[in-house]
Parts: sequence; C-alpha cells; structure tokens
Amino acid sequence: MKQKGVTATQLAMDICCTRTHIHKIFRKDNIDIGLLQRISRALDHDFFRDLSDDFYNSDYSVSKLDTMSK
Repeated sequence: MKQKGVTATQLAMDICCTRTHIHKIFRKDNIDIGLLQRISRALDHDFFRDLSDDFYNSDYSVSKLDTMSK
C-alpha cells in the first residue's frame, strides 16, 4: 500500500470492506485466496506471483517436498 500510495481507507473501499477489516487482514497469518485476489487487483500487484516465486526459491520447493515423501 505504501509503495502505491494507497491508504487503508482507499483499499477498504476498493475491496468493499471497512478500514478496520483492512487492519485485521494485516495482522493475520493467512488470508483467503479470493481476498488476496481482490487486494491484488485493487493494488495492481500480483501477490500470487510473489508467493509462487517465494515458494520456488525456498527450501520447500516441489522437488524437495517430493524427495521428502519418498
């Protein structure tokens, strides 16, 4: 939000919720993918790509998980 210059109030209006709910989202460890999609669209940023990049650059990539299951 800071990089885009968007306030919590603006984001709340864009994703149809309250400013209080935006602050609750920030405190959560996990959020629903539908909510993440709405936030991605509102901020014009692909958070799914960020998650994918993080996954494949971590120690828990698919190949590592596949090896662990054998």
